[in-house]
Amino acid sequence: MQGDDSAGARIWDLPTRLFHWMLVLLVLISWRSAEQRDIPLHILAGSGVAGLLVFRLWWGFFGSTTARFTNFLKGPGTVLAYARSLLTHREPEFGHNPMGGWSVAGLLLCLLALTGFGLFASDVDGLDSGPYSDLVDFDASRLASHLHALSFDGLEILVALHLCAILFYHLIKRHKLVHAMVTGRHPGSSGESAFTPGSLPMLLIGAALGLAVTLILARHGGVLPF
Repeated sequence: MQGDDSAGARIWDLPTRLFHWMLVLLVLISWRSAEQRDIPLHILAGSGVAGLLVFRLWWGFFGSTTARFTNFLKGPGTVLAYARSLLTHREPEFGHNPMGGWSVAGLLLCLLALTGFGLFASDVDGLDSGPYSDLVDFDASRLASHLHALSFDGLEILVALHLCAILFYHLIKRHKLVHAMVTGRHPGSSGESAFTPGSLPMLLIGAALGLAVTLILARHGGVLPF
């Protein structure tokens, strides 16, 4: 079935878009709860982030065309060629461009490190601790806490670069990236056939894995009533 060209070509599927905006929300909640020392909420939000990351890793192998890692993680030559044509290349990309793809990979790796270290972190008095801090000694737990904080510093830098890139594409290249991540389509472009959605069974498996990880971590962290 031919897509509606007036609405733009389909670029992002609904699961990818939901992942994106839920991740933004949960990272903000994680940051705010840490600032307010609301550790139960911090653990709950962090567990949600971990579950989302598990889903995204799964969807990166079995999801829609533009969500797959093989679609947007390119070699150094392709990245450099795109960088040289950054100001002259005007056509919108169907998915992440070669530079943006590695930016996404960096964000995912940073978030994996952030949540991973957070699982074993503890504060100086050992009262506020991650779900699995009891599995390591105090020194290792404090090191995890330090690396958890460093990972967040790295995340802040990557998010700032991400926002600058979005602003650049919006003002200079006239690509409405935020609009595309909301609607799933790039306005004014065509090429619906370039997009292939992921299958429902793969989506359900990925969602189940993500939910299971969230519940296991939140339960072990003592923030669920069951």
